[in-house]
Amino acid sequence: MDVMGDKATLLETGRFVQPADFVQPTGDVAQPADSASQPVGDLAQPEGDFAFGRPVDRDEAGDAVEEARQRLAAEAGDVEAMSVLGAMLLRRGDLDGAEPHLRAATAAGDRAAANNLGVLLHQRGYADEAAGWWRIAAVAGSAAAAHALGRHHRERGDEPAAEYWLRQSAQQGHTLGAYALADLLEHRSDDAAEQWMRAAAERGHREAAYRLARALDRQAVRAGEDGADNGVGPSESLLDEAEQWYRQAAARGHRRAALHLGAILEKRGELKEAGRWYLTSAKDGEARAACALGFLLRDAGDTESAAMWWLRAAQDGDGNAANALGALHAERGETQTAERWYRAAMDAGDVNGAYNLGLLCAEQGRTAQAEQWYRRAAYAGHREAANALAILLLQGGDATGAEPWFSKAAEAGSVDAAFNLGILYAGRGEERAALRWYERAAAAGHTEAALQVGIARLRDGDEPAAERHLRCAAGGGSAEAAYRLATLLDARRPPEPAHELGESVHEKTECEEWYERAASQGHRRAQVRVGMLAAARGDVVEAARWYREAAEAGSRNGAFNLGLLLAREGSEPEAAVWWTRAADAGHGRSALRLALVYARRGELAEGQRWADRAVTLGPAEVAERAARLRDALREELSA
Repeated sequence: MDVMGDKATLLETGRFVQPADFVQPTGDVAQPADSASQPVGDLAQPEGDFAFGRPVDRDEAGDAVEEARQRLAAEAGDVEAMSVLGAMLLRRGDLDGAEPHLRAATAAGDRAAANNLGVLLHQRGYADEAAGWWRIAAVAGSAAAAHALGRHHRERGDEPAAEYWLRQSAQQGHTLGAYALADLLEHRSDDAAEQWMRAAAERGHREAAYRLARALDRQAVRAGEDGADNGVGPSESLLDEAEQWYRQAAARGHRRAALHLGAILEKRGELKEAGRWYLTSAKDGEARAACALGFLLRDAGDTESAAMWWLRAAQDGDGNAANALGALHAERGETQTAERWYRAAMDAGDVNGAYNLGLLCAEQGRTAQAEQWYRRAAYAGHREAANALAILLLQGGDATGAEPWFSKAAEAGSVDAAFNLGILYAGRGEERAALRWYERAAAAGHTEAALQVGIARLRDGDEPAAERHLRCAAGGGSAEAAYRLATLLDARRPPEPAHELGESVHEKTECEEWYERAASQGHRRAQVRVGMLAAARGDVVEAARWYREAAEAGSRNGAFNLGLLLAREGSEPEAAVWWTRAADAGHGRSALRLALVYARRGELAEGQRWADRAVTLGPAEVAERAARLRDALREELSA
């Protein structure tokens, strides 16, 4: 499932939502950690005891008393009281009351008041005047003001000035300054971004922790794609560190971090904990987490709870959840409801909705509508829809129209489409083009494509390549590939001495194991061959079992060999039954055996009839022997 997070930007609007995470009772107040979707409208927060950090634990009456105390001190000329009173009023939203006190404290050299005056002016819409006061406070050493000034310059597009002031703030240990600097550097693809993102994360900034985790996650993916990882190397190490930062951000209420943490845990098989984090994220409003939780519950067998979470996610606009609901109702036979949810998925921008609508229409025999939805999804880049559309066109006899859609799907990575192109070209007799597509599909793990490549290589005499592809196909579950691999290995075996009664049965060779694998999958020729090998070992019961399975599945050779085995065991009447079945299916040797049986019984006319049949069916040596027998029976009958 796709759980890619949205990267936060610096150019959103609105106010900071400041949780009560940090306390600094006097001076420049350290800024608290972010919220999950921290906006960037206000470029700074007030400083002082009543800044937007953890408020002093007082009731409303206590606050009023404290305000009155500060007001008296301010009126008496106490600069610190002016600054604190201004911060209190600013925090309460009383800009008119706060401004004169902040201006007075600023004029007296209070840097916290200068920063807070900048905040006030920014809130009034006087950004340039605010920046002037932030500059004064920043020069005086206010990290919060330097952060605000840096953000101001970035909004104005002056990145060099923004970087200078943000760096000043970050180097003084200001958490939001470090985060804003990291964001600026990341925007420029500067490698130093990770250092400052890490610094902000280590100081408790949850959005920084989340973004650091995402960066490490992407690095791990790249390391894996480069093939530099063996499961315990750089990729695994990066993933472990990413998990730690996801966990830190999630623990502080970051819903997307909780989503990604859940995905990591689910992939690792820790489903119970994964479910807890999905639930946490889903309750915070993350639709993708609700969708993921639904899949987790469905896999655990709780379809009703899964449907509840999918419904919640789908109503929040998650197309994947809408598709899941559509599939659920389709399985129940509620096709109209399924179609409604597939349309909802499509409306949410999920192209799978159109593809699933196509599948639904195709299952109902509504071919025209199926083609319409497949086309819509295919034009949007859905490779499996393109493959399905091509199959639909091919079934309708439009091979010319099907080919470009097969090609489009195959080029987009559809393995089935690559295999289907191979079939299309093979049907035209274009063997080289067919082989090229078969090889492409086989390289992606397509079992039947690997079988076709193996057969082609056998035809070309390239046994090593043939064996390699047949092994892939046989390992993927192809009975035909297992049988052909077994015959290839069988042809290399030296002849074995005849088995004598009382000898120990030899161990099975690899080719016998492949024959048995194909036989157990219902491959009739493999069943006959396994029976022959068992008979050669003297295991009559095992041989009869495999011959009977093949014969009952329609194998003429199986029926013939079973008849031979039964005849040797003294059950000629039952043997004749199986030979009759084989002869009626066109097996010449069985017809000859029947002719001999009836001749020995004295039923010469019936024997002659089967001899005539054997002459017709052949092969040549059988036809020759049957002709001699027929002539002899004819003479006997005419005597």
